[in-house]
Amino acid sequence: MAHNPNACGTHARSTRRHFLFGSLAAASTALLQAHPDAEIASGNSALLQNTAKNCIFISLAGAASHLDLFDPKDGPWNPPDADLQGYSGGLVLSRKYFPNLSKITNDLLVLRSLTSWEAAHDRGQYYIQTMHPFNPAFAAEIPHVGAVIAKEISGTGKFPPFLGLNSSPMRGSTFLGGRYTPLQPYPNPNGLNTLQHNFYGTQSQQVFESKFSLLQTLDAELRKAPYNQAMADYSDFYGLSKSMMYQPDIDAVFKFSTADQGRYGSSQFGNALCVARNAVRAKNGMKFTYVTHNNWDNHANLFDRAANAFNHYRQTNEIDVAIYNLVQDLKNSGDLATTLIVVMSEFGRTPGELNSRGGRDHYKDIMSALLIGGGVHGGRAIGTTDSTSAAVTDPGWQGNRVMQVEDVMATIYSALGVDYTKSIADTPSGRKFYYVEGATEGLYQPITEVFA
Repeated sequence: MAHNPNACGTHARSTRRHFLFGSLAAASTALLQAHPDAEIASGNSALLQNTAKNCIFISLAGAASHLDLFDPKDGPWNPPDADLQGYSGGLVLSRKYFPNLSKITNDLLVLRSLTSWEAAHDRGQYYIQTMHPFNPAFAAEIPHVGAVIAKEISGTGKFPPFLGLNSSPMRGSTFLGGRYTPLQPYPNPNGLNTLQHNFYGTQSQQVFESKFSLLQTLDAELRKAPYNQAMADYSDFYGLSKSMMYQPDIDAVFKFSTADQGRYGSSQFGNALCVARNAVRAKNGMKFTYVTHNNWDNHANLFDRAANAFNHYRQTNEIDVAIYNLVQDLKNSGDLATTLIVVMSEFGRTPGELNSRGGRDHYKDIMSALLIGGGVHGGRAIGTTDSTSAAVTDPGWQGNRVMQVEDVMATIYSALGVDYTKSIADTPSGRKFYYVEGATEGLYQPITEVFA
């Protein structure tokens, strides 16, 4: 059953890191068996905005503090140099943490009345990657939202429709098939050295094509009737990879200049956004890019630069410079209007005063999300919280309740023109898979105010 958005939850115990994802990798092939005749049905009640062609979803893994990020409040917890500044539309940002994003507040929309169902990292990350609760009986077959989007709106481009950057562990396409599995390269200025093999000099591509053709001939019967889904997925993904070989336009997506690398902050996250930018501008098949920025789990020394290498100053400044330059570059190329950028964590952190170790602990009742581009009407904040960002005082949207991750997902689907009320009945387990569980019954819906 879907969660009731008005129900209260309790904090879950933290589990061993990677358990949920690592254990699922060992799931049986039979469980993941795809059904080519999958029955797909719509609830026929979807409200689609169709304002975006692709999405870049940025996960702040480890749970960023909403009170110190996009919902800041005056209080003794702020360091002396926080420099909070209010803007029109109810936005408030720290000019110390976000000196660059503070310049483009008209592009920013913050969801402040957002809550999470989870307070444990692994379960929370599973939730924002799938928008479904973790259920051991069915967890292995639930695909990443990027795979669902790739299946719905992927075209005929040479580039894979689903790109995953700096994201491990990560959900895959499960029963949806190998074509929608995320491509997960390591971003660096030199690109991918596997897109061509020059052992035979000028004859290298010809030799490669000849050998690949022979392989296709030898494997033809297995490709027609694969032994299992794993073999079928491998064949699909292998074929998609082949279409990228010896293609200068594809090669260029993974490369970026040292000047751009520096402009984006000379960080792993900045490198990833350079590739995400290139994939958008290439217009060659990418529809959903999932990028992770790690190390937000600051239980201690949140503002202590000396004691905490991943302190709040470093973390915020790193995403500030990279996201700002991504927005500017997509503006300049004319792609921001059709590219939805979403920034959020798996849950929030304890509000008000810092804990006894100078940090913040897990807190599921409030978190924030930042949306930019893709039809979003910026320069605003939706929802209001109390003086310590501990509770929602005004949801600020037509749902007239706190927002949930399912509402955010319905909003993303709506922007991309994907029917979020759809379901697939013929799954490996026989249990119906809902794109957004509860949407058909009206439990969850797009936050239409985002586009107002």
